[in-house]
Amino acid sequence: MTGEEKFQVDLQGYLVIKNVLTEDEVAEMNAFIDRESSNSLRGHGDRVSSLWGEPFKSLIDHPKILPYLLELLGPHVRLDHDYAIFMDEGQQGSRLHGGEDGGGPGGPEADHWYKYRDGVMRNGLSVMSYNLADAPEGAGGFACIPGSHKSNFLQELPSDVRHFERPAHYVVQPAVEAGDVLFFTEALVHGTMPWRAKHQRRSLLYKYSPGHSAWSAEYHDLSEYGELTEQQKRMLLAPSIGNRPRVIDEN
Repeated sequence: MTGEEKFQVDLQGYLVIKNVLTEDEVAEMNAFIDRESSNSLRGHGDRVSSLWGEPFKSLIDHPKILPYLLELLGPHVRLDHDYAIFMDEGQQGSRLHGGEDGGGPGGPEADHWYKYRDGVMRNGLSVMSYNLADAPEGAGGFACIPGSHKSNFLQELPSDVRHFERPAHYVVQPAVEAGDVLFFTEALVHGTMPWRAKHQRRSLLYKYSPGHSAWSAEYHDLSEYGELTEQQKRMLLAPSIGNRPRVIDEN
């Protein structure tokens, strides 16, 4: 990560990483979705990395993304779970949620957190959202309140703003292009605005945790993945602390 990228994550709680996927990679993944039909994929859209084939499995430890994961979640980062979001014009999304206020599942002991100490950032559950379609300004989709990962007054967020019933200048929808990846920590208040674009929204959300924790109650079944690299196997390990190997093999 560059110094400016670290500044942005610490300041805003999210970061748009440009041009992670090539045009060919985006086209290949979209062709799979078109071929299988996005409607039929919705039913098992929560296991993209294991069920959708090699291009999607390769995103587990994409070489352009792994350095960010190591910097932001530590050397034992693990893939917790993943799924796809498809939205058609006019489709409603989810209200603003997340944050460290303890209001979400798990209460104050949940894993939506952000910490900084001595030049090091660490996050609990965090997301790398791979965008397979453009989401220009005003299109809808992912929205957030920049800086809310450090807010002390999240309980004061008005209900009508939380449900996108009233616009607020502090709620933003970052513009992204196909091939971009949007990182955000779940400590950030975020949600999904109604989708307004004519084309379908297509996002793949790969969610990561520090090696000692888990959000999902189910761990990965490696037999579903076929061939895996040793590095990918380390990223799919169940959560633990004792003798846990680092993602990057130091031998």
